[in-house]
Amino acid sequence: MTAGPAVAAASTDAMSLVAFTAVATITLLLCIMTGPDRDGLEEFYTGFGRLGPIRNGLAIAGDYISAATVLGTGGIIALLGYDGVVLALSTALSLMLLMFLMAEPLRNAGRFTMGDTLARRMPGRSVRMAACTATIAALMPMMLVQLAGAGDLLAFLLGFTSETFKTACVIALGALMISYATIGGMKGTAVIQIFKIVMLLGSGAVIAVLVLRRFDWDPGTLLAAAARGSGAGNAYLTSGLQFAHSPTPRLDMITSELTVVIGGAALPHVTMRMYTARHAHEVRRSMTWAVSAVGMFVLVISVVAFGATAMLGAPAIAAADRQGNTAYLLGARAVFGATTSTGESLLFTTVTTALFLTLLASVAGMILACANSLAHDVIAYAKRDLTGRKELSIARMSALGVGVFAIALACVFQHRNLQPLVTLSLCLGASAIAPALVYSLFWRRYTRAGLLWTLLGGTAASVVLMTGTNLVSGSPTSAFPGMDFNWFPFTSTGLVSIPLGFLFGWLGTVLTDRRRADAQRQQYEAVEAWILAGSPTAPGGGTTRN
Repeated sequence: MTAGPAVAAASTDAMSLVAFTAVATITLLLCIMTGPDRDGLEEFYTGFGRLGPIRNGLAIAGDYISAATVLGTGGIIALLGYDGVVLALSTALSLMLLMFLMAEPLRNAGRFTMGDTLARRMPGRSVRMAACTATIAALMPMMLVQLAGAGDLLAFLLGFTSETFKTACVIALGALMISYATIGGMKGTAVIQIFKIVMLLGSGAVIAVLVLRRFDWDPGTLLAAAARGSGAGNAYLTSGLQFAHSPTPRLDMITSELTVVIGGAALPHVTMRMYTARHAHEVRRSMTWAVSAVGMFVLVISVVAFGATAMLGAPAIAAADRQGNTAYLLGARAVFGATTSTGESLLFTTVTTALFLTLLASVAGMILACANSLAHDVIAYAKRDLTGRKELSIARMSALGVGVFAIALACVFQHRNLQPLVTLSLCLGASAIAPALVYSLFWRRYTRAGLLWTLLGGTAASVVLMTGTNLVSGSPTSAFPGMDFNWFPFTSTGLVSIPLGFLFGWLGTVLTDRRRADAQRQQYEAVEAWILAGSPTAPGGGTTRN
C-alpha cells in the first residue's frame, strides 16, 4: 500500500526534471534566436522598441513578479492571512504608481539606463556612477536571495537533500541566467519573461479554480477553513497578525506596505522596461497590460495560499519552511488529494516548471539591468570613442561579471536566512532611487549635488537602519537568531529612510551655490517639455532628441 505514493512521487520528480531541462533548452534557444547582432547595441539595450504594448506589458509584469514575490508572498498569505493579502495588493498598487506617475516621463527622459534618465538634465560622470552604484546596490540583494533559494527550491521539487546538490544547482542555474542576459539582451529576456508570465498565470489560474471547486465555489467557506487551519482563528482574517510582536504593529504595517509600494515602482530592472516602448502612448498601453497581469497574479496567489492553509494547516506549511516559501507548491499539490492521475501530475509539473522559469527569468532581468548600467554609464561613458560593437562586448562581459559575483556570494551565504535582503532592496528603491527619479523628473530647482545626496544618503540610511531591524537580529526567524542588536523598532526602514532620502535631496539642492543652481535649472528647463510631455520643442525654441 505504501509503494504507490512513493512510485508516484518518483514519477513526478522525473517528470519535473525532464520538464525543467526542456524549458531551459527551449528558452536558451529562444534567446539565441532573438538575441542582437554583433553591432546591435540599441537592440541589446532596448530591443529597438519592437515589442508591442501587449508583449511589453507582459514582459514588465514578468520582470516585476519575481520568484521571491511568488514564494514569499504566498508564504505570508498562507501563514498570516489578511496581512499577506495586503502585501500582495501593495505590489499591484506599486505598479499602478509607476504607471500613473513616472512611466511616461521615464520613457521620454531615458534611453538605455537609469543613468541616461538622470543625466538628461544633469550630464556628468558623477551622476552616472552614482546611478550605477544605486542600481547594483538595490538589485544585488534580491539576486542573492533568489540564487541562494534556487538550490533549496530545486532540491525540494526533485526530492534531494544534499548540500552539495544545492550548491551545484545555484551554480548551474546561475550560469543559465547569465546566458539569458548575455545572449538575449533586452529582447531575448523579454521573450523569456512573456513565456514565464503566461505559464505562471495560466497554471496558477487552473490551480485556483480547482481550489475553489474543492470548497464548493464559496470563497467564504475557503476563508473559514483557512482561518481554522491557521490556528489563529479570526485574527487570521484581520489586520495585525504579521506585526503582533512589534511595539507599534499598526505603524509597522503601514511602513512595510509603503516601502513595497514606493520601492517596487522604482527598482531599475522594472523601470528599464519603460525604455523599450517606441513612444509614450505605448508605455501607457503596456502598463495597462502589466497592471492587469499583476492583478490576476494577486488573485491567483491569494486563492492558492488560502487553499494550502485550509487543506494542510499552517503547522504543516511552517514545518516544510519557516517562512512558508513552499506554500504555493504545497497548495498546488494538496488540491489533487492523496493520489494523482497522470493529468494532475502533468498540471503540477507545469506549476513547478513555471516557478522554475520565474526564478531564471527574474534574476536574468536583474543581471541585465546591472550590466547595462555598468557598461553604459561607467565604462562606455569614460571611453567615449567606443564603437557600438565594443560597447556591446563590454555589456556582455559586464553581465558575466555581475552574474559570477552574485553566484559566488550566493554560494557563500546560501545557508543563512537571506530574507531581510528582499526588504533591503525595496527600502533602497524607496529611499534612494524613487526620490532621485521624482525630483529629477519634476522639480526644476533640483541640482547635481541634491541628486548625489539623495542616492548616496538614501542608500546609507537604508543600510544602517536595516541592521537594527528584527529581520536581522532579535527574533527566531531573523538572519542572526542567536544575537540581539535590534535597536530599530520597525520591520522596514521606510518610515525613516524614505523621508530622509527626500530630505537629503532637498538639502543638497538648497546648499548648492546660487550660480551653479541657476545654470542647472536652465539645463532642466531646456528639456522640460520633452520629459513631461514628449514635445520635441524645448521652451527656448530648440529641439531635443531622445
